[in-house]
Amino acid sequence: MQNTTLNGVLAGTFVFLAMCCVIQPAHTATPERNAYFGDTHIHTMYSFDAFMSSVRTTPDDAYLYAKGEPIDHPAGMKLRITGPPLDFLMVADHAKYLGVFAAQIEPEAPFYGHPDAQDLVPRGTPLDEIVRRLRELEAEDPEFMGPIVWKYAWQKIIDAAQRHNDPGTFTTFIGYEYTPTPGNRHLHRNVVFRGSRVPERPFSSGDSLDPEDLWNWLDRLRAEGIEALAIPHNMNQSDGLAFQEVTFKGSPIDRAFAEKRMRNEPIAEISQQKGTSETHPSLSPNDEWADFQIVQYYLNRTESTNPISVFKGGYYRDALNTGLKFQARSGFNPYQMGVIGASDTHLSAGPFEEDNYFSGRRNDAVSRGSAYPDHADPSASWEGFWTPRQATHGTGGLAGVWAEENTRDSLYDAMRRRETFGTSGPRIRVRFFGGNLPEDVADAADPVGASYTNGVPMGGMLNAPLEKAPRFLVWAARDPNEGWLQRAQIIKGWVEDGEAQEAVYDVACSDGLSPDPTTHRCPDNGARVNLTNCSVSSDKGAVMLKDTWTDPDFEPAEQAYYYVRVLENPSCRWSTWDAIRLGIEPNPDLPAVHQERAWSSPIWYQPQRLTGFKQ
Repeated sequence: MQNTTLNGVLAGTFVFLAMCCVIQPAHTATPERNAYFGDTHIHTMYSFDAFMSSVRTTPDDAYLYAKGEPIDHPAGMKLRITGPPLDFLMVADHAKYLGVFAAQIEPEAPFYGHPDAQDLVPRGTPLDEIVRRLRELEAEDPEFMGPIVWKYAWQKIIDAAQRHNDPGTFTTFIGYEYTPTPGNRHLHRNVVFRGSRVPERPFSSGDSLDPEDLWNWLDRLRAEGIEALAIPHNMNQSDGLAFQEVTFKGSPIDRAFAEKRMRNEPIAEISQQKGTSETHPSLSPNDEWADFQIVQYYLNRTESTNPISVFKGGYYRDALNTGLKFQARSGFNPYQMGVIGASDTHLSAGPFEEDNYFSGRRNDAVSRGSAYPDHADPSASWEGFWTPRQATHGTGGLAGVWAEENTRDSLYDAMRRRETFGTSGPRIRVRFFGGNLPEDVADAADPVGASYTNGVPMGGMLNAPLEKAPRFLVWAARDPNEGWLQRAQIIKGWVEDGEAQEAVYDVACSDGLSPDPTTHRCPDNGARVNLTNCSVSSDKGAVMLKDTWTDPDFEPAEQAYYYVRVLENPSCRWSTWDAIRLGIEPNPDLPAVHQERAWSSPIWYQPQRLTGFKQ
C-alpha cells in the first residue's frame, strides 16, 4: 500500500497539480475536471422568515457576497468572505409565501402597502405565531398571498441569476426551496434548474406536503424540456421521515418509487448551518467521529421540552444502509445518493469560516450562546451561560463539484452523476476513484486519467462481479487558508445476514504515520489547539493525503458502498473564537474544538447490475 503525506509546500508539486487540476485560467475547461466550490442554499429577503428577521438584502446582494463583495447585515455591520470568492451560487428562497413580506417595501410590487401586511411581523413575534397569522391571511385574502405576488418575486430571483451568471468565471443557478414541514418535521428540498428555462412559478408546500408530488411535477417538467433536480436537506430534523422504508403515504416502497426518487434526488445535503446529517452516535456507535455538529432540537419546537429523539431514517449513512437492504431484498435501491454541502443561511451570505462567524438579526455572542449576558462584569460567573438551539449550529457547509468547466451545464451534469462532495466549511478538495486501477496509480504521471480509464469516480458504480477486491484511490488537499489534514478515511457499508453493517478504515495518515493493521486507525499525530488564542500546531498535519487502498474484508458476492471522509487537525469552534475575543471561558456545554472535514459521494459495488437506474 502506497502512503504519501506532504508537509512541505513544494514537495510533490507535480502529483499535486495532476490530481488537483485546479490551477487553471478561469475560462479553461479540462477533461480531467476541476474542483469548484459553491452554495446551493442561500435565503434573501424574499423568504418570509428571513424578512421577519430584518433581512433586507436581495438575490443581487447574495451574488455580490459570493463574488467577494461586502453586503449589509441586519445589525448594521458589513459581511464579507475573507477567503477567495465562490465559484457558483444558487438563491433558494422559500416557495411558500415567496416574496409576500418583501413586496411591502418594493413600490412596484403587487399589493404594495397592503394593510394586513404592515403589522404582520412585529419584532419578537414567535415563528409559529407568524405562520399561524400567515395561514389566516391566506384564507381571508387568498389573492394577497397568491400567485400574483409569487410570480413577481420569482421573476426577480430569475432576473438576478441571469444578470450574475458569467460562464467560465461565476455560475448562478435558478432555484428555490420546497418546504413541507408536517408536524414541524423537516422534509425540505432545494430545487435546482439546469438552465434558464424554468416554470412560471415554483411548486410549493402549499401545493402538496408529499415530496413524491414534487418528483411527479419535476418529471412533468422534464417531459416538457425543463431539467431540474431536488436536494433533500436537514434530514437530521425529519424525525426519521427523510429515509423511511415506506413511502410518505405509508405504502411499501416499490421499484417505480425508488426509480422516481433517484431520478429526481441524486444527491443529498450532508452538512449545513443547522447541523451535519452524515450519521449519529446512536446509529454508528463504533465511529469515534460520529458526534460532529449534532443538532439537538427541532427548529420549530420549544427546545427545552422537545429534543430530537428519532434518529433512524434521519441520517445519510443510515439511508445508504437502508438502500443496501432494499437492494439485497428486492433488487432496487431508493437511496443511491451522492452528497453536497450548503449553508442554509438566511442573511444572503454564508458564514463558512469559523473565525468569521456571524448569525441572525442580533449577531452577538450572547444571543447565540457563546457568552453569558453579564460577561463584561469581572465578578460575573460563567454559570450564567445559556445554550440556545442556535449554539449547536455549525458554520455553513460548502458544495464541492468536479466538473470540466464552471458553467451551468457542466456543474449540473456533475450533480446529476453524483461527482460531488461536501465540506463543513473549508475548501478541502477530495478525489475518490475505484475499480481495476493500476497498482502504482498514486504515483502515475497522470493518476486522474488512469483512474477515469480503469475505474469510476465518486458517485459511480462498479457493477460486474469481481474476483478480487477493487483498488481505490483516495486523494485530499487542504484549504490553504484553513487547517492541515490529519487523516483520510473510507467508510464502508454492507449487508450481512440481512442486516446492514458499517466500518471505518483510516487509509492515509499525516506526519509519516500509518494505520494500525488491527484497529485500522491512525495514531494521534500530536496536533493541539491553544485555547488562550486558538493557535494550532504548525508542525503537524499534511498539505496533501494520497493513498491506494483495497478492502481487506472484500467479498465478491457482497454488495457494498464506500465513501471518503477527510479530517483536519483540531481547531477552534466558532463559539470558542467568540469567547476568546471577549476574554471569557468558552461555554462548557459546547465543544471547544472540533475537526473540520469533507465527505465524498460514495462508490457502490454491485455484483449484479440494477435495472432502471442511470449507471
